[in-house]
Amino acid sequence: MCGTCGCAEESGGTRIVMLGEDGAPDHGHPHPYSHSHPDPHPHPHPHPHERRRTSGAGGTVTIETIEQKVLAKNDLLAERNRTWMSDRGIVAVNLMSSPGAGKTTLLERAVTDLGGRRTVAVVEGDQETRLDADRIRRTGCAVVQVNTGAGCHLDAEMMRDALTALSPAEGSLLMVENVGNLVCPALFDLGERSKVVIISVTEGTDKPLKYPYMFAAADLILINKSDLLPHVDFDVEQCERHARSVNPDVRVLTVSATTGEGLAHWYDWLAEQR
Repeated sequence: MCGTCGCAEESGGTRIVMLGEDGAPDHGHPHPYSHSHPDPHPHPHPHPHERRRTSGAGGTVTIETIEQKVLAKNDLLAERNRTWMSDRGIVAVNLMSSPGAGKTTLLERAVTDLGGRRTVAVVEGDQETRLDADRIRRTGCAVVQVNTGAGCHLDAEMMRDALTALSPAEGSLLMVENVGNLVCPALFDLGERSKVVIISVTEGTDKPLKYPYMFAAADLILINKSDLLPHVDFDVEQCERHARSVNPDVRVLTVSATTGEGLAHWYDWLAEQR
């Protein structure tokens, strides 16, 4: 079990689906590196742990949370992913948000707009279905779908298997759409170069305060659906202040996948990720 949220940590139920040009599952891609990994040694867990005593009918019970780094295996695999991609000039960007913030629509538009500038490949993460991967495939972009089942986030092992299936070209930009969730995806390193958090104006201005770990981990924050600002109660400047209260140096861009507002600045930022 995942030590942070109680979700299934093991990826044995994960399905990796590579889509061919006709949309049918396609397999048989070369492995990027060996799947044989030694078990990592435990390290101190980065989060605080609790030791307390409670009394009940059966007497006093000592409850201890043993200090250990439950993410040690993930971190080891993430470093291997990072090294493998770095050796090939592949830059991975991890897109994270709550469900419905507009990740897939932004990704569709970016893949289309960047088509002539840089080779782009996509990893799509969802608990079930390949609907988002089908949308990306129709743009002509290479895409692999990762279905996590009960899992609420991608992890480094899933990323490794996605790299195996996708085999992205050297020097390409790899866009990873994580499972919609503002908690666990921030805790699991995939081996990516950068993390992008997307928040839409249809969500609360105070999201950075409610989910500080996610926004603190971000290299870039995109405030999406700006075309809806006249119709919703959302304060862009206040949201930026909240974001910088947990991440003082983070860059914030206001964008709209519908009108194209701010997308040029996002593409400029992506161009810097090398």
